[in-house]
Parts: sequence; structure tokens; C-alpha cells
Amino acid sequence: MFKVYETELAGRKLTIETGKFANQANGSVTVRYGDTVVMTNVTASKEPKEGVDFFPLSVDYEEKLYAVGRIPGSFNRREGKPADKAILISRAIDRPIRPLFPHDFRNDVCIVNTVLSVDQDFSPEVCANIGTSAALSISDIPWAGPTAAVQVGYVDDKIIINPTEEESKKSRLHLTVAGTETKITMIEAGADEIPNETMLQAIKEAHKEIINVCKFISSIKAEIGKPKFEYQSFSITPEFYQAVTEKFEKEMYEAVQNTDKEIRNDNVDKVAEDIKNLAIEMYGENAEEEHAFDIATSVHDLEKECVRKMILTENKRPDGRGIDQIRPLSAEVALLPRVHGSGLFSRGQTQVLSIVTLGTKKDEQELDGLDTETSKRYMHQYNFPSYSVGEARPSRGPGRREIGHGALAERALAPVIPSEDEFPYTIRVVSEVLESNGSTSQASICGSTLALMDAGVPIKKPVAGISTGLITNPDDPENYIVLTDIQDIEDFFGDMDFKVGGTKDGITAIQVDIKIDGLTYDIIEKAFERTQKARSYIIDEVILKAIPEVRKDVSKYAPKIIQTLVPVDKIKDVIGSGGKTINKIIEETNVKIDIEDDGHVFIYAEDISNAERALKIIENLTRDIEAGKVYSGVVSRIVPFGAFIDLGGGKEGLLHISKISSKRVEKVEDVLAVGDEVNVKVTEIDNQGRINLNMKDLEVGD
Repeated sequence: MFKVYETELAGRKLTIETGKFANQANGSVTVRYGDTVVMTNVTASKEPKEGVDFFPLSVDYEEKLYAVGRIPGSFNRREGKPADKAILISRAIDRPIRPLFPHDFRNDVCIVNTVLSVDQDFSPEVCANIGTSAALSISDIPWAGPTAAVQVGYVDDKIIINPTEEESKKSRLHLTVAGTETKITMIEAGADEIPNETMLQAIKEAHKEIINVCKFISSIKAEIGKPKFEYQSFSITPEFYQAVTEKFEKEMYEAVQNTDKEIRNDNVDKVAEDIKNLAIEMYGENAEEEHAFDIATSVHDLEKECVRKMILTENKRPDGRGIDQIRPLSAEVALLPRVHGSGLFSRGQTQVLSIVTLGTKKDEQELDGLDTETSKRYMHQYNFPSYSVGEARPSRGPGRREIGHGALAERALAPVIPSEDEFPYTIRVVSEVLESNGSTSQASICGSTLALMDAGVPIKKPVAGISTGLITNPDDPENYIVLTDIQDIEDFFGDMDFKVGGTKDGITAIQVDIKIDGLTYDIIEKAFERTQKARSYIIDEVILKAIPEVRKDVSKYAPKIIQTLVPVDKIKDVIGSGGKTINKIIEETNVKIDIEDDGHVFIYAEDISNAERALKIIENLTRDIEAGKVYSGVVSRIVPFGAFIDLGGGKEGLLHISKISSKRVEKVEDVLAVGDEVNVKVTEIDNQGRINLNMKDLEVGD
């Protein structure tokens, strides 16, 4: 049955419809916000997926270019693989909903958000988040929602919920917050050095709207929601886990305590072998096959229990560090001779090498998405090869995780990247993870700062990144510990990975992964305090000691770029008929030239002197001639009574023989020849536009 439900979100009407489309899905809704329309469909398999020890959830956000009235630019004019932005939105939808599924649930769940129409003032990402929550809530799929999400901007010192496109352009903050009625479940942000207090207030303001939307979805669920279906529980056999705990808890407790990741893993493997032998004792020779789930789960659960107990009850970490202590740090720059800039950042057993390449305007990344952004001149890409964790897997290109981590580092550094007017290069940074023991995305932020400074990119301030973790006591919400600089074991068995990038003065990026039902404001505030303190330490004690300031010049292997701005009506003078003028400049000076419609001209050359020659020619072509000013010109022809001087831009002036020199000149050819470059002063421009020149007034006296 077709149903329509209406509410207000940030003062504007939000509509959820169901019963009209896709009625064979477990749950289907269409969210309308302004003229933005997103359809969400959720489905679940009837049986659990075999051979997996995790919950098989997939979330897709499908951008259809018909939603903005465009035809795809690909060869076959179809949408191809998801754009990076669509993948990032899929991840942002996944993170807040995943912890709310039952921990022992193994049925496939697929969530598909299809963007049908886009009004740039009404975010399709917000609609997809809300649609996912609503579709799951009314479906028969076991899930402990609802959740909701909003976006937050900060314009003229005011917090704005779900900003319009115009407001977003002026905003110093681009924040997405998701939550339940009681807690925050996801934070994703790019920001221009926003203080901790402002960021926390923005999250609180977002939560007010989230609470209202959650109540709205709950009311829909109460009216039309289906009963949740029964599912096969995948939980460990209690008596076996009890036996494992009694025999091996002390052994596991000692096994997880080591600063070296490889030694720690070897220790855990030995305990795992003992647990397997116990299973054979209890269940017979076929136990390894018949009770594989019990064996694997007991190893995981016992290791998790020991790590969490150690931290929560003893304030002791597996590698012996204090709760707010950072692992050993090091940094280097200029490691690679031919690249334009490089930086190596190490934190414990995490090591990232970042490399900068500087390119021309034509190297910008072209974007084919649903918003109005069509190109990007600063890119950060992140690679996580299998050798970084000692595994033997062939590379298959970047996955969603790599794209997400690259985007996080890109957001962190974007506010300090110089404008195109200040630094007219396209900038690509690639972070190669060489060794991983947690927080590689944050190490890539630090490594990229080093590489950019080494490349001579005049960033406004150094940026660093750090992650905090969380261990909570389910029986006592007030009993929790926030950890600074988490390693992989603390991330894997902890309750959050709260990543924050920024300068010493403020936050530039946030990404939060949460494995519990949400975070309180107190936990968020503490995470902000810890990360700011750690960032300041890393910048002062590591980054600026490796490279105290940005290099004055770009690498000799980087292209040299000069830019200028010419009047729009003069562009035709630079290009010339059929491109003859610009091609002649390129041929004479051995440069490349890009001219934009707004009059920006970019000149690229290997030798800066060639670029300067081309610039001078272009300036001559586009300048307006004024009486009383001195110009450089070229003798174009000689006549008995003087010489005609080409001043550029199709303008020619007469230098009368009497004005060539203070000394008597019998013949013009005695002093000048065609092709000579001379400086002349414009003495007069008559009513017919004729230009009279003078050289003798420029003579330097004895």
C-alpha cells in the first residue's frame, strides 16, 4: 500500500514514501527533499552465507547522471564504476548502520541507494542516509535502528544544518554527522582549521535534528514495520569457550604483550594451536574441521577479552605504552632524487612514503559526478600493498578502503594548499604504505606534509594526523578509556577509530569508525583534546625538525610555470587567426601555453628564461599603449624618414629619424636594422590612433 509521510528537516519539508516502488525488496522507500529524490532498497538472503566469520553487508550509492540531466562521458555512454565520491558516500552510510546489526548475524544484506533526481541545495547524501535507516526500520531484517544523518556548514561564524549550495561554497566546515536518538554513530568532516569547541557544538546542533528524524522514522516503523525474521545465530559453543578461558586466559594475556607486532602474532598463533588441540581432545580427531568456527572464534574472543581487560582494568597497553603516549616517531625528506618532493614518516611499525608530482593545468583530474565540481587540481592517493603487513597477495588496484583513506588525507591537507593564483600547479600526492601497524591514514597525512614542503609547495601550515581509540565497559557506561595513537590490535579489538587531522590551530579533517552503538559528547570532546595535543607535538618535534620550512624553489625536474591575466577581449590577440600567433610563440620560445576563457594564461617550460620570453611577448601583444609611457618594441620596417616599431598587439608606431638620437642621424640604417629590439617612449597618440615615438629622450647622459 502506497504511503506518504512528511516532516521538517532544518526548516524544509522532507518526505518518505513507501509502497510504490520495488515491492519485492525486504524494505523500500523513496526520500524527497526539495527536488532531490533518492530511492533506497534493502534485501537480505534467507540463509546465512557459508564460510564467513563476519557479517556480509554491502552498501552502494549509485549516481545516475540523468539525475542532473547529463549523459555520461564514457565511450558507451553508460555509468561505469562508481566515482570516488560515490564510494565515500557508501562508506559514510555503512559506518553508522553496521554496528546496529546483531553480532551473530551472517545473512547477506544488500543496500542500494539510487539517486533519481538532484537539487544541489538538498543533499542526496543526507537523503540516502535517511532512506537507508527508514528502509531497514520498516523491513523484516534484524536491525536496532533507526539512525539519521545531516550535513553541517559554518558560514560567517554561524552553524548551518544542511547548507545550500551557495552556503557550502562559503562554508569553512563540511561535516556529516549520523546518530541515533541517544548517541553519535558517525562523523566525517573536512574543515578550515575549526577549533575543537566549534566542532563539538556543530555536532551537538546536528544531533538535535538527527533526534527529530529518528523519532519520525520510529513512528513510520510503528505503523507499517514488518516483524523481524528469525535467523541462525553464529555464536560460539558456551562450554568450549569456558574451557578455553579456564586453560588459556593467562597464556593469551601474556601473548598479546609485546611491542613487536610480528612477535605478538607468533605468540597468539601458539595459543591458537593449543586451543585447536583442546578441541581435538574434547570433540575427537575431526574437531579441526567440524568445530572450525568454535576454534577461530574462541581465539578471537579470548584475545579481544585479554586486550580489553588489560587496558580497562590495569590502564596497560599491549606494547607497554601509557594511555596517551605516542609510539616512537621519525621523519625524513628528499629520499628520491628525480621526484618533485618526497617524505617518509614512521610511527612505531607504521611507515608511509609520500611522493609529490607537480603538473600543468591539463593534468587536473576531470570529475563526472552529480555535483557542480568538474575538475580537481589537488589529489591525494593512498596505496596499501600486501607486503606492508607481511602478506603474499597480488595487487588488484585500490579498493574502497584505499579510496577512503586517500580522501581523508586529501581533506586534511586541502585547506593549507595554496590557491591556483599563488601556485599555478596541479598537485598529486601518492602515499605508499610500506609497513602497517595501525593509523596508516594518519601517517599518510604527516608524510604528505613532509613531501609537499620538500617539493616547494607553499602550504600555509604543516598538518598532522593522529588516531584515538576507545575501550568501554558495557556494564558501566561511565567506565571507559580513550587511547592516543592506536595500533592495529587496539583498533581491531577496540570500540572506535577516531581519526583527526589538522594544524596546531584547528581541525581540518575527521573520520570516525565506531563498533558500538555510538559515542557520547564527553568521549568526543576527550578525543578532540587528545588529538590536538598529539598533533602539536608531531608538528613541532618531528615534521619541523625534518624540514623547518617550505623549500624556496620547486625541483629542477618539475615544470616551470608562469601565469598572467590578460583582458578577455585580448585573448584573440594572443591566439591569432587560426592559432597562428600562439603557435608562433610556442615555436619560438619552446614552451606550452594554456589560455582559459577568463583570461588566465599559463606558460610552462623546462627553462624559466623561455617562459619569461613567452610572457614578455604575450604582455606586448595585450597591453594598451598610453602616451608618456616607455615600451619595448621591434623594428618592423625602415623608411627614409624613420622606422616603424612593432609594439605588439597589432600596434605599430613611427619613430621619426629626428627622434632616434640626440646626435645627427644621416640614414636610419646607420643606427637601426629590421628585427632590432628597442625601448621607445610614446610621445603622442593622435585622433586617428597614430602613435609617435621617441628614442633620444631615453638616452642616459654622461
